[in-house]
Amino acid sequence: MRVVLLGAPGAGKGTQCKRIVEKYGVRHLSSGDILRKERAEGSELGAQAQSYMDSGKLVPDELIVKMMAGAIGKAPQAGYVLDGFPRTVHQAQELDKSLTSDGRKIDAVVDLKVNEQIIMERMTGRRSCPKCGAVYHLKNLKPKVKGRCDHDGTELVQRPDDKPEVVKKRLETYYEQTEPVVGYYKKNGRVLEVDATGGADEVSARLFGMLDALAGK
Repeated sequence: MRVVLLGAPGAGKGTQCKRIVEKYGVRHLSSGDILRKERAEGSELGAQAQSYMDSGKLVPDELIVKMMAGAIGKAPQAGYVLDGFPRTVHQAQELDKSLTSDGRKIDAVVDLKVNEQIIMERMTGRRSCPKCGAVYHLKNLKPKVKGRCDHDGTELVQRPDDKPEVVKKRLETYYEQTEPVVGYYKKNGRVLEVDATGGADEVSARLFGMLDALAGK
């Protein structure tokens, strides 16, 4: 199964991708995670992408396509779920070209729908541990000790791309450059719209119902 998961920043793509991986045995390919790993390792790609990520801007197509093409090429036969890619119509076109050249195609394109107010609350309330990477939330997933990581006691921080002004910029960028990707896929009748409000379990139930129906289960 080859799935593209779309939605605005904070729609819950990362969480749902991981659950798709557990249920269907596919690989989770997150452009954000891969980029952060490249940045942490100090690679050439990471250095180029860092300024774009920290300011809430999209990484240029030539960098993201190159990175994701390599990851897709290493995916198992069972398939994959793409998280955060494609982010532009050009990227979607390039992905289709790449898959077609190998005689493959995307099986499902899922669009997680959630309103902007909920997104702002989700993202600006996140805090993370700079040491182990654990993620918390001021309202929905509080640490045992206020401001400290449960695992190692490190002081929690707000990632630069979770600050209100950056989140707002990221949403503006999404509406301008990424939302048209949904329209691109709709032309081919391949988009499954999922209500992404409510808890993660509720969203998963809606999502899995659609994917199971698609797979004939």
